[in-house]
Amino acid sequence: MEHHHDGASGGCGQPDGEPLIMSVVILDREPRQWECPHCSVTDVSRWDMPNRYHKCPGLAGITAPMIPAGSRAVTRSVVREDYVGNEIVQYDWWGRPIMAVVTERPDGSNDIAVLAPTARMITQAVM
Repeated sequence: MEHHHDGASGGCGQPDGEPLIMSVVILDREPRQWECPHCSVTDVSRWDMPNRYHKCPGLAGITAPMIPAGSRAVTRSVVREDYVGNEIVQYDWWGRPIMAVVTERPDGSNDIAVLAPTARMITQAVM
């Protein structure tokens, strides 16, 4: 980028009257490292990627969030304790309906990935 100033102050730039050449340096942040506290899955993403999910064998096949490597956060699945009925829910490998996966960090903050059920519409034939 070249900058010229033709003002009445005699211009700006280098002492010999040459224009000042400005350069811009774009800093690219390090990629983000991800890990799972329940299995050996790891991943790498751009630094601005907010989260990563995987089908976790350590949580009986539930789709669970990964955590930033070294963060010491923990995740756990939450079993649904109410009646499932005709809703379509996610089950783990042991047949338990899972309603959420909770991520808890050492600083006390947490996130909850809710595995919302899908309602099923029942239609009746019109005679």
